[in-house]
Amino acid sequence: MNTQKIIDKIVETSQGSIDELINILNSDCDAYLFKQADQVRKKCCGNEIHLRAIIEFSNHCRCDCSYCGINRQNTSLTRYRMELDEIIDYAKKAYAAGYQTMVLQSGEDPWYTREKISYIIKGIKKLGDIAITLSVGERDYDTYKQWKVDGADRFLIKHETADEALYNSLHPHSSFKNRIQCLKDLKELGYQIGSGFMIGLPGQTLDTLAKDILLLKELDVDMAGMGPFIPHPKTKLKNYPVGSSYLTLKALALTRILLKRPHLPTTTALEVTNIKDRKNAFYTGANVIMRKVQPYKYRKLYEIYPNPSIHEKSIGKERKEVEDYIKIIGRKVANTRGDSIHL
Repeated sequence: MNTQKIIDKIVETSQGSIDELINILNSDCDAYLFKQADQVRKKCCGNEIHLRAIIEFSNHCRCDCSYCGINRQNTSLTRYRMELDEIIDYAKKAYAAGYQTMVLQSGEDPWYTREKISYIIKGIKKLGDIAITLSVGERDYDTYKQWKVDGADRFLIKHETADEALYNSLHPHSSFKNRIQCLKDLKELGYQIGSGFMIGLPGQTLDTLAKDILLLKELDVDMAGMGPFIPHPKTKLKNYPVGSSYLTLKALALTRILLKRPHLPTTTALEVTNIKDRKNAFYTGANVIMRKVQPYKYRKLYEIYPNPSIHEKSIGKERKEVEDYIKIIGRKVANTRGDSIHL
């Protein structure tokens, strides 16, 4: 079966084997793949692009991830923690600017206890009809349960790679089995769950990427983020090459035609490697864009990978610029919370 027919089959059936996915990832049939992904996106998600506000509230981390700039071994990084009411205050500012989803993200920082995160959730929920996505890493089942009771709606915790041996080698503080169990626990508790992976990790193969996409399907994710690997000079993988933005777009498009319904953002990593790909991603299946809203003095310190230079603007002005951009590419700004899509 040629590649176009495989793509057509996946679009029609939402089923694909590892070999079929590898065939697509390895082919030069990208124009056809991107066109089909865009059509599936339009049919399943419409022409709206959802804007999410992200508050990166701490760059302290207990983890030693081999690729991440805020890993605990990086002693050259200035660490910060936002105060609880400060986080709520910036969520209020973002809500006033039009954001209806707040993504609360940090390193795995145990200083933010179950009770402290509960306080933040409840404080933000008092502001209005706001969806809260937590992205704070691995916690125990009862903690996830409490945060759901408090009002958290979604949880993002990427599996990073479906290759268990590779995952374990990159995450000496954790295990692949535990990461997947966290995602299953969150799903059981009723969260809208998000996962994702990197493209271009040292040791990764097309077989691994195919398994990554199939794992998203198995987990029945509501959102998925994927971006190219970007080496950070203060990590063990500092000398490896940047992941391919082109292959990232192919993985994004393949995820769209296979899974159909998840929200797929154009990731910051994709924008960092090639700003032009931000537009391309919206024509290959993406329907979400995130914007940082924490104070600028913290933004430059949340350095998972080297940050591009930034110019300080108000939250409202940044939001307006993104809205204008969305209109320029012929899409609409969503005016809802952007909860999970059920077909």
